[in-house]
Amino acid sequence: MRAGICFIARGLPVVALGLLLAVGPARAQAPTRAGGVLPAPSDEQSYNKEFVFGINFNTQGGLLGGASIRSSRVLDDRNLRFWMLEGVMLKNAKEQRVTNPYVGGTYIASKTNYGFVLRPSFGLQRVLFRKAADAGVQVNVLASAGPSIGLLMPYYISYDRTFAVGQAQYNLSQDDIVNEQYDPLKHNVELAILDHGPLFSGIGQTQVVPGAHLRGALSFEYGRYRDAVAGLEVGFLVEGFTKRMMILAPNPNLASDQLNRRFFPSVYLTLYFGHRS
Repeated sequence: MRAGICFIARGLPVVALGLLLAVGPARAQAPTRAGGVLPAPSDEQSYNKEFVFGINFNTQGGLLGGASIRSSRVLDDRNLRFWMLEGVMLKNAKEQRVTNPYVGGTYIASKTNYGFVLRPSFGLQRVLFRKAADAGVQVNVLASAGPSIGLLMPYYISYDRTFAVGQAQYNLSQDDIVNEQYDPLKHNVELAILDHGPLFSGIGQTQVVPGAHLRGALSFEYGRYRDAVAGLEVGFLVEGFTKRMMILAPNPNLASDQLNRRFFPSVYLTLYFGHRS
């Protein structure tokens, strides 16, 4: 009996050593909370870049204002830095469309230039309310500023010179009809204006007018998938140029040109979509 007890007692250290060797590697591989093991990335940190396209509507550009692209880079859990490029059409609030009652063509009274603006911008975006990974609405606030490159491209009309010198009726097959930049002082016979000219007729004579802009906005983002971006942006933009944007021909009877402006405040809406990576 004593011999059996001694054998068991002598064998215990050997068994214990075997258990330690078997369990030790498993414990060494198991993560612990205090061991500094990094958690899996959250939804907020699952992307580094964002790229979106937008369609713009604004109070200075008519029915369809223009288009934009925006590239953003994540700075931290709540903030992004972005650059964007926007191209919009600029209209004068006093523009009036006129129809020639005899030939049916249309043109804009006194318009001498088309107005366009290119806006490279740099800004910051902050997430106010974050949406869930695959549903919900995210609310962001954005602020940006940058230069404004105003472009004045000549507005052409089709003018019947033969009718303008006193012919009683049109003979469109034989009349001297020219496409020229509209000048109300030169083209002073309204019925001789047959129609507006082709859009890009005067692109070679485009004038550049430098300026600057500042904007602030809220965006409401909705996306069904983590890597997709879709939403709308509502904001206010203030823009100014170094000289008046000569869209309508100046009126010589006015001491100062009241038809054209240098400053253009506007409210805008942009619908955008894109992706994250």
